[in-house]
Amino acid sequence: MSTASEALARAADTARLAPSVHNTQPWRWVVRGDRLELYAVTDRQLREQDPAGRLMLLSCGAALHHARVALDAAGWTYTVQRTAGEPLAVVHAEAPGTADPAAMRRLQLLQVRRTDRRAVSDEPVAPEAVQAITDAARAGGARLHVLNRDQVLELAVMIEHAGDAERHDERMRAETASWVGGDRLAGTGLPDAVIPVELPLTTVAERDFGVSGTLQAGAGHDTAAAYAVLYGDGDEPADWLRAGEALSEVWVAATDHGAAVLPLSSPIELDFTRQALRRMLGEVGYPFLVLRLGTTDPDHAGPAHTPRLPVEQVIEIVEDAGSS
Repeated sequence: MSTASEALARAADTARLAPSVHNTQPWRWVVRGDRLELYAVTDRQLREQDPAGRLMLLSCGAALHHARVALDAAGWTYTVQRTAGEPLAVVHAEAPGTADPAAMRRLQLLQVRRTDRRAVSDEPVAPEAVQAITDAARAGGARLHVLNRDQVLELAVMIEHAGDAERHDERMRAETASWVGGDRLAGTGLPDAVIPVELPLTTVAERDFGVSGTLQAGAGHDTAAAYAVLYGDGDEPADWLRAGEALSEVWVAATDHGAAVLPLSSPIELDFTRQALRRMLGEVGYPFLVLRLGTTDPDHAGPAHTPRLPVEQVIEIVEDAGSS
């Protein structure tokens, strides 16, 4: 039987697999006996595209969810204190127990999920899968608004405007260039293997990273894709942390139902496009992220795993800490 600190260290290790904006992995974990503390690493924040740190917090929330799923799979009971301060959250391990097979399956789903930039096929995501994904967002502490056809066209215009703004901003272009392309030997960023050779011809454009990768994206279109806005009632740091947890919960459900997920953050990064998204929601909530849900062509190989920082850079174990 493992100790609390061993279980928490394994949970933090699982959290290294979490998705993050541009694969920046802007988190750090500290294990102190029966406490697991989550901190944001502002050195890996996108200063130009995410000056308020919202997407950094969302990324950290996804990592927190991964750690929770790992503890569930190991059978541990625990509590979570979310502060969105320093630390962002503290997980208190309480007692070991028997692992639930359903929790173990959720962990397996997190381990195989990918950010999928391949073109989607002409087979739409089944309505029951979209419903399960929508339910997962609510269970994770946020909500998901699936866009109708007219709203998808509005979204396409927003993303086009956001792309134009970034292309004309030298500092934003330079920031993007520092995180994408090549082999990414340092363990962060997006390597060529997850970036399409060329952008698919779609109604809603994928992000143009300014480099040609090696991923064969296929020749499909996005007419069968579903687009949705992940949103919530608040816009404070704690809300963005919970949004990341909800995103990870959504990804579990999508992977379980065979749906590919592509997060679109560009309309969130600019105030004028984010306000346009909020109007699309009827101003009943604050948008956190746009998601494309689709079915990919099985004849095209899936994307590789993005690189990960080594354990020693993201997890610190304080050996002499006592239980709290």
